[in-house]
Amino acid sequence: MQPVPPERMPGERKLEGLVAYEDALDELLANATRTVRIFDRVLGKGFNSPRRYDLLRELLRASRTNRVYVALHETANIVRDCPRLIMLLKQFSHGLFIYQTLPAARRVYDPFAVADDTRFVHRFHHADMRGVATVGDVAATQLLMKRFDEIWQASAPAVSATTIGL
Repeated sequence: MQPVPPERMPGERKLEGLVAYEDALDELLANATRTVRIFDRVLGKGFNSPRRYDLLRELLRASRTNRVYVALHETANIVRDCPRLIMLLKQFSHGLFIYQTLPAARRVYDPFAVADDTRFVHRFHHADMRGVATVGDVAATQLLMKRFDEIWQASAPAVSATTIGL
């Protein structure tokens, strides 16, 4: 039997503040191997950082079947604030999808990101910077994945790599 690396050990840690949440999100992306699901009210400027760009790019380059799904309440700022993310969308349009929630999903208020089936980062409210980063809690991860799927079903494509029609 192979030893379990420390980053795969089950556990949960509390997050206090935006910096801790952003660091946990980067750690989640660094350890993702197949699929990342991100839900938030709006994408912050952290999605334009060189580190986040590199993490997402490496995930999408690792395999043609890797996917990143992003569901947001508001998408208007992405083109203005996240040009690196737009570059990724152009390069990996087969694997990066950005949707905007429809009115049926607008009541969801707690941002979260799930990587594969093993880890997630979850804030309790978009206006509150407290949250948790969890590894190895399969039941809780499955619940968030199911929740994301429901949000995704109540969303529509919002940001595209092309400017057709302009």
